[in-house]
Amino acid sequence: MSMRDVASCICVWMIFVVFGCSKPSKQVVELKQFPIESMEGIITRSDVGIDRDITSDGNGSLIIRSATSRVIRLFETGDIDIENARLIYQARLRTENVEGQVYLEMWCNFLGKGEFFSRGLETPLTGSTEWTTEETPFFLKKGENPDNVKLNLVINGKGTAWIDDIRLLKAPLR
Repeated sequence: MSMRDVASCICVWMIFVVFGCSKPSKQVVELKQFPIESMEGIITRSDVGIDRDITSDGNGSLIIRSATSRVIRLFETGDIDIENARLIYQARLRTENVEGQVYLEMWCNFLGKGEFFSRGLETPLTGSTEWTTEETPFFLKKGENPDNVKLNLVINGKGTAWIDDIRLLKAPLR
């Protein structure tokens, strides 16, 4: 068996472990991708910038230097057509000298009902870390369809964080 065959087997195994063994209709689907190549669309502009040297995909990343706790507002989606599914906010994160925690935060707005959030507090980053994929899910029941989704990065404390390769995914409820 070649190394390529081994790598293919490992990849298939990881898909089954992470997403479960399911029919094609139950697959994870990418709804939106937000590549970080420029400041276009990024809402928070204070103490953030594009880093061309430290990047997970080779196209640049957003670097945030924070002296205090803060929420960095990244993107808003507007109306998206999704219900009866898991909405997953996924991104690649890296940290340096973080005193506190760094995690993803997603707010879903429902017309006439208000805003509700999901935070990636199960695996927050602290200290100095290499690139890691982080995510936070929002569970949408039948008839629950957000008219806007806000994607944020939270730094509780101080330090430097990078974010790259931001995606919004749709997955079955399980």
